[in-house]
Amino acid sequence: MTERYDCHYCKESLFGKKYVLREENPYCVKCYESLYSNSCEECKKPIGCNSRDLSYKDRHWHEECFKCFQCKRSLVDKPFSTKDEQLLCTECYSNEYSSKCHDCKKTIMPGSRKMEHKGNSWHETCFTCQRCQQPIGTKSFIPKENNNFCVPCYEKQFAMQCVHCKKPITTGGVTYHDQPWHKDCFLCTSCKQQLSGQRFTSRDDFAYCLNCFCNLYAKKCASCTTPISGLGGSKYISFEERQWHNDCFNCKKCSVSLVGRGFLTERDDILCPECGKDI
Repeated sequence: MTERYDCHYCKESLFGKKYVLREENPYCVKCYESLYSNSCEECKKPIGCNSRDLSYKDRHWHEECFKCFQCKRSLVDKPFSTKDEQLLCTECYSNEYSSKCHDCKKTIMPGSRKMEHKGNSWHETCFTCQRCQQPIGTKSFIPKENNNFCVPCYEKQFAMQCVHCKKPITTGGVTYHDQPWHKDCFLCTSCKQQLSGQRFTSRDDFAYCLNCFCNLYAKKCASCTTPISGLGGSKYISFEERQWHNDCFNCKKCSVSLVGRGFLTERDDILCPECGKDI
């Protein structure tokens, strides 16, 4: 007796008929399609055993339904994009949603490399230096007046040159006597410390930090012997080629301040009138 070979679901005989195996169980085509076939996103009909099932992110289409939403051309075996769950060919997507090149005004195709700066986009080959016309790529650049320049071209065309080292000043800098300096080049003539950001003075057109200037050129206080800078509005007393800090101009005996008062001298000492009565 011949063994029966029936559909696992409807139990009808499968002899002489097409069938589909699923998990080692045979199904007639009708049962298989009703139980397991995916529905097409486009036409909503089942995707039968004799049709190619195209899927993308758990969605399924008949081969003939897998088309661009905009131009209706087939997307089978072609690159595509999606927008709001709609399938779009690369061309339609680019025309509708892709950035336009700031230079040539043409669409920047999805997947192609683009350069962006301050809200504008360029094709990689269109993002060029205004002076040498070479692509800038990922190299450093400097924008000026709506144009972009590679660093070497910007330095040649616009950057000031440091009066000390003769090299271009690209960022920051110091102006002294109407001449430009790098911050690292503007140094105290004596100790070579950087003067940028601190108080300094000059002598014979040479710049000095306050410490060096005082030690080299300032007069010394006759009382405490430290330099009298006279800078920043500080006051001092001068008498017979001698100088005193205001705070040091005191009576030698009683230490009262003699600033704005009469005084007497005894050799190198200064005295208030009271202490000088017995001289």
